[in-house]
Amino acid sequence: MSAITGVFHFNEEPVSVETIESLMQALQKYPADDVRVWQDRFAFLGCRAQWITPESREERLPYYDERQKLAITADAIIDNREELFDRLRIEHSRRRGMTDSELILLAYLEWGKEAPQYLVGDFAFMLWDERQRLLFGARDLSGTRTLYYVRHPRRFAFCTVMDPLFAIPDVKKELNESWLAEFLMIPIILDTIDVHSTVYRGIGQVPPGHSITVEDGKLSLQRYGTLAAPVGKLKLKSNGEYEEAFRSVFQEAVTSKLRTYRRVGASLSGGLDSGAVASFAAVPLRKEGKSLHSYSYVPPSDFVDWTSKSMMADETPYIDEIVRHVGNISHSHLDFAGRNSFEEMDDLLGLMEAPYKFFENSFWIKGILEQANKDGVGVLLNGGNGNYSISWGPALDYYARLLRKLRLLRFYRELKLYGRNMRIGRSRLLPIVGKMAFPVPSRASNPSPDVPLLIQPDLAERTKVFDKLKNHNVGLTESSMDEFEARIDQFENLSILNHQGTSSTKLSLRYAVRERDPTSDPRVVRFCLSVPVEQYVQNGIDRALVRRSTEHYLPDKVRFNLRVRGVQGADWIHRMKPSWGAFRDELHQLCRDPGASHYLNVSQIKESLSRMGSSPKPECAFDPNARLLMQSLIVYRFVRQFSS
Repeated sequence: MSAITGVFHFNEEPVSVETIESLMQALQKYPADDVRVWQDRFAFLGCRAQWITPESREERLPYYDERQKLAITADAIIDNREELFDRLRIEHSRRRGMTDSELILLAYLEWGKEAPQYLVGDFAFMLWDERQRLLFGARDLSGTRTLYYVRHPRRFAFCTVMDPLFAIPDVKKELNESWLAEFLMIPIILDTIDVHSTVYRGIGQVPPGHSITVEDGKLSLQRYGTLAAPVGKLKLKSNGEYEEAFRSVFQEAVTSKLRTYRRVGASLSGGLDSGAVASFAAVPLRKEGKSLHSYSYVPPSDFVDWTSKSMMADETPYIDEIVRHVGNISHSHLDFAGRNSFEEMDDLLGLMEAPYKFFENSFWIKGILEQANKDGVGVLLNGGNGNYSISWGPALDYYARLLRKLRLLRFYRELKLYGRNMRIGRSRLLPIVGKMAFPVPSRASNPSPDVPLLIQPDLAERTKVFDKLKNHNVGLTESSMDEFEARIDQFENLSILNHQGTSSTKLSLRYAVRERDPTSDPRVVRFCLSVPVEQYVQNGIDRALVRRSTEHYLPDKVRFNLRVRGVQGADWIHRMKPSWGAFRDELHQLCRDPGASHYLNVSQIKESLSRMGSSPKPECAFDPNARLLMQSLIVYRFVRQFSS
């Protein structure tokens, strides 16, 4: 894991010492085990390396292969090393200590620009091919590592983060109104749908699953693959065979992500996804003589859970059950007393280099990484994409599909069993499933009136942002997408992947802890997509494959928990009570600032302030007006830098 950067001059002028020093100095805020630069005439590469894997301790980046005339700088952990060793016919004597950057170079020598499609792991890299006189790089399929760039007539520059690029001559810090308009218009957690641009005009980014080539002064981007690459439907003979196949693929993915000379950690909730990750990690770690260090966020002791009976803000009973059942886990419950979303806003803005929307969870996501760093953890596992891979299985959507296809015997049998399991009568279920099976087409041409919009109307009009977004599933209009379509969208929609990877990269750089998600490993995703839907919904039970496959891995209390789901962020308003006065005062200041009204819908902010009052109840945590107020202040603090 590293922060990488580089500059290439098209006119073959040398890269100045001042530019190199400015770029590397701007990266000094990130901890590093090794700092190096490489320069050859008009090309410069730099790396501020954080050693995570055993091999990385011997890695010297940037690396130059004198014989092949190739130079590389990389932010990479490659997971399918053994497969690549075999494909590339690498002698066994060279395999053990071979670094991931060397492996990428060998893949490039073998497959050229097709090399990224053979790599499994988390990576962003750039290499200089002196013989071909081109720069080539790529970002992994999930977009777990970022790669930004600027291109001017005389030069090309890139970096893991954006701020250092302002050290490049002629690169100015100018707001990209089109990006901001999308951010403000989209009411859900997603930032934008544009995966090529950024909040800064002139700074672009390589999208997930794309390669970049700079040759003869021209820049080209190409999508080399997708997480949801078609693999055909898997046809096995029995439930047991599907379960065994799942365990094999998932174990391989989890084990490949344990490769660190430091400790291994995991973010643990009380659910199936993170529980499965932890249980599949604990066994191989035990063989290495290591234990798994797990971390769970819990609300403060004075928080009263206001959520419904089907939800649980504090998952401690399920978490403790997992820890006891799995064993070989050193667990920490963390409540981060005294911390809240308002007080941490400036730090998050500095880290993210842009406005952000995950404010409800921001302080504890940071807090877990801080604690993991203190505990000497190098890899922090999570199950972030499990809902759409390992634990997918939407019962009602499946039943709607059965009804639509008139598979009535199976439909009535499954619905009866589901109603019994969920304690819901079929008379209540039938109308719900019927509407899902035969929905009334929606022809919304304007945003839903139920969604309070943060964007200033004139900004929306001059950027034509609604026209850009109206055909995308971003919460502006009623979605016609069912869970089958949403699943594919989760793994093919670059804006979703980009959003996840951006926060993961920037937070992990700060704390030198690499977040890794086996549930979004391409091998796991493609396997799960190949499994017939009947394995995921069976005998009236949703998420059936993972429930069956984790027998002995997870306690039955977790495996057969059908009616209670954990909910995160329910306590953010409760935590902000001591800061609510200061929060309101700053919002009133925003409403008086003429600069804010250039971007923000001040009249809506005033209305939302009135609705929330001087002391909102914790139950307002998911009120769209409360969310709008927090997001407006985050954007306000960010855009003020452009008026100073």
